[in-house]
Amino acid sequence: MIVVISMNTKDGWEASDGAGGYKRRFEKLTGWPVAACHYSEASPEYTARFHPRAFFITGFGQAWETFHVPDLHPVNDLLHTTEVPVYGACGGHQLIGYCFNKDLRKTKLLRNEPMRKLKPGEPDFGPVSGEWGYYVARGVQEVEIMKRDPIFAGLRGPRIRVPEAHYCEIKALPPGFELLATSPECKIEMMKHTERPLYGAQFHAEICQAPYTDGDRIMHNFFKIAGLVA
Repeated sequence: MIVVISMNTKDGWEASDGAGGYKRRFEKLTGWPVAACHYSEASPEYTARFHPRAFFITGFGQAWETFHVPDLHPVNDLLHTTEVPVYGACGGHQLIGYCFNKDLRKTKLLRNEPMRKLKPGEPDFGPVSGEWGYYVARGVQEVEIMKRDPIFAGLRGPRIRVPEAHYCEIKALPPGFELLATSPECKIEMMKHTERPLYGAQFHAEICQAPYTDGDRIMHNFFKIAGLVA
């Protein structure tokens, strides 16, 4: 069983692409059933009932300040204890950063961490979380592989092209993690725990489409690491 952990708001999360679209994509890719749960329920005890073989943590479109931090405690506990392969995408990647850079049980409020302010003359694509003037990574962009890993198996060359849709980032590599990929605007594009198959990626490998298929290979490799595909 693959378990999708939705980072969307509690109201209507089951109808979101994080629970519905990913379920269809991952079942087609692997042939394995997919279950979904909300991050506030994703404790080690609750998710154990699914007998999970892999976890996927979605992104989201809200400000970090809107999260009630105690609601993140269940998924925080899961991330710190599970031996099951985990892949966090975009906001899910940033969540992994917060969980390992901070003690969430002593944290009252999480704040957005934008990549940077716009430079003079750069286009402003609109307010992000209510604020104008921040650089937004959009569209297919080039990411440089910094360390070879099974997650990149079958990908040639030092660079990949993957979709981006974010303006925040992880500012510091968490203790116990290694940097796998970077880009000029976002230092920590992908990271991995040094002792467990726990991956985070700022880009959206899970929504890649032809002709940009590097993300498809990354997702296939993750599910191969989990023992779900050949």
